Amino acid sequence: MNIQPVHGHPALRVDDVIVIADLHIGVESHLGSKGFHLPSRTSIMRDDILSIAGDATRLVVLGDVKDSVPGSTKQEYREIPDFFQAMIERFNVVDVVIGNHDTQIEDFLPRHVNIHPASGLRIGDVGMVHGHTWPSADVMASKTLITAHNHPTVMFRDGVGKRTTEPCWFRVPFNDSASNYIERPGEMIIVPAFNRLLGGSPVNVVGEGFLGPLMNSGMISTDEAQIFLLDGICLGKRKDVLVKGKDRSVCKE
Repeated sequence: MNIQPVHGHPALRVDDVIVIADLHIGVESHLGSKGFHLPSRTSIMRDDILSIAGDATRLVVLGDVKDSVPGSTKQEYREIPDFFQAMIERFNVVDVVIGNHDTQIEDFLPRHVNIHPASGLRIGDVGMVHGHTWPSADVMASKTLITAHNHPTVMFRDGVGKRTTEPCWFRVPFNDSASNYIERPGEMIIVPAFNRLLGGSPVNVVGEGFLGPLMNSGMISTDEAQIFLLDGICLGKRKDVLVKGKDRSVCKE
């Protein structure tokens, strides 16, 4: 299957399928409880998806549709059904793979949305999972695994020490370490969060860990991972663009 990032957007095109992750609808309510009052971005995300759909016939959302966990907010009850109704009207098939924030997600989604377990979904030779739990053996037998959950960004440091981050694609090769899986992919692609309010976790900071069992299993080679910006620029391997988080100096292993 042909896997290509959608230029300038945190979305993948897999043949005729659009793959996104980490909508976190309702995050504005959480921020409001902390004193940050922002307008909802749900309609903006809806319009962004529709604008990049092209001739795609299927949409897959890799988890964390909602933001609140545990519990839910009025914003989530109000906005999630309408958001997915718009997706159903545009795409022939709409799938949601359950993420760690998606408690009782079946109460929010229209009945025509296909809900898949946290162990993932496989389409052809591409496996898809949110990333907070172990994928199924069938998903791990795919050629390429697409995950989310880590909200990957890359950190930059300028000449005066100022740090900025940008969302990025993180393409991580599997290695030959022993595992409980008989088969496993050659590569894992970690999708940036679709909701731009979330920020993210820099993948190139020395000493910073990753989320999820696969990322901490020893089966993948994070130092050999390739980092790509949303505009397609390749920054090279993680090991060559590492930075120290506290003193903001550049470090290479």
